[in-house]
Amino acid sequence: MSVVEYTLAWLRDNAGKLIWLAAVFVAAVVISKLVSRALRTLLDRSQVPSASIFINLARVLIWTIAVAMVLQPVFGINPTTLVTALGVGGVAISLGMKDTIANIIGGFGLMLGKVVQPGDLVTVAGTTGVVKDITWRHTVVKARSGDEIVIPNSVLNTSSLERVTTTSEGCVTVPFTLKSGTDLDAASMRMIATAGEATAQYTTDGNPPIVKFTGFSPYGVEGQIMVFAKPGVFASTIRDAAVRSLAGMDFFEQRAATGE
Repeated sequence: MSVVEYTLAWLRDNAGKLIWLAAVFVAAVVISKLVSRALRTLLDRSQVPSASIFINLARVLIWTIAVAMVLQPVFGINPTTLVTALGVGGVAISLGMKDTIANIIGGFGLMLGKVVQPGDLVTVAGTTGVVKDITWRHTVVKARSGDEIVIPNSVLNTSSLERVTTTSEGCVTVPFTLKSGTDLDAASMRMIATAGEATAQYTTDGNPPIVKFTGFSPYGVEGQIMVFAKPGVFASTIRDAAVRSLAGMDFFEQRAATGE
C-alpha cells in the first residue's frame, strides 16, 4: 500500500474523529471571542474593575472544557484517568508553579479587594505611574516617561503601595540657595512669576509654582521651587524650562552649586 492510499484510508477511518475535533475547536474559538467581548462590556458597565485577569480565566475555562470534550472521542483518553494522573503529580506541579500560583491568587486579591484598579495612579516598588492592566500573572504600570513596568502580582500584593494624586505625581523640584541678606518675599515673588511664565505651557491649570525655604547653610538660605507638570509632560522638560528661566537671577549663591 502506497503512502497516498494509507493516508486516504486513515482519513476515511478517522473522518468522524477529525470532524468532531474541528467542530469543537471552531466552537471554542467562537465562544471564547464572544465571552471575552461580553465580559469586557459587562465589566465596563459594572462596579467590578475591568482587567484582563477575568477574561483570561474565562478563556482558560472554555478551552479546558473543549479539551475534555475531545479527549475520549478523538484520542481515546479517559478524562477521569488524566485527572487522576494530574492529581498524583499535583505536588510536583504545585512546587514548580508556586510563583505562578502566588501571582494568580495575588491578582484576585488585588482585584476583588479593590486594592488597586486600572486607571489608578500609584507608587509601588519605587515606580510611579498609572495602572494599565492587571493580568493573571502581573500588573502593568505605565510611567510618565511612557515606559511600561511589569510587576508580578505576588510582589504587588506584599509591597507597600501608595495612591498618589495627579498634582503630587507631577511635582518637580528645583533646589536653590539665596545669598545672605536677600529679601525672601521679594525673591519668592520674582521666582514664582519668572518660572510660572517659562513653564506655563507644561503645567496644570490652577497649580502655579511654589517656593519653599528649607533651612540655612554656610552659603545662605536653602530652598526649592516646585513646579507641577501636566500629564504627558516629562519631568526633565519642565525642570529644564524652570532652571533656564531662573539661571540669571542675581540673588542666587553660585558657590553653593560649585561647592567652593
